[in-house]
Amino acid sequence: MIKSIVTGSKYTVVSGGNTNVPYVNQNLNNPFQGMLRISGSDLQVFDGSSWIVMNSGHSTVGLTPDAEVLLDWAEKKMREELELEALAKTNSTIKDLMDTIEQKKEQISIVRTLIKKEVTV
Repeated sequence: MIKSIVTGSKYTVVSGGNTNVPYVNQNLNNPFQGMLRISGSDLQVFDGSSWIVMNSGHSTVGLTPDAEVLLDWAEKKMREELELEALAKTNSTIKDLMDTIEQKKEQISIVRTLIKKEVTV
């Protein structure tokens, strides 16, 4: 049984779940075998003669280090692009350079397509 889940990465979120458990009257004089209760932070089961703490673990959910590096890189690139877009709105030199970059990307895409066609022919 998993007692809790802890996120191990800044890019993961664990939400939801339910802390409600079946109501057990703590003053009950005759608990029955298999009855569950929460005592403090422990989940306990009645074995017919005494309450036993059920083993439970804590899980950690996270991303691989490579995934975190990739997400950090993507976030950095996104911020750089947003900054350049903002500068291009107020600076004509930056806007011209950004337009040139887009034209060069289109040219690279065309040449790449032509090269791939030559290889397959």
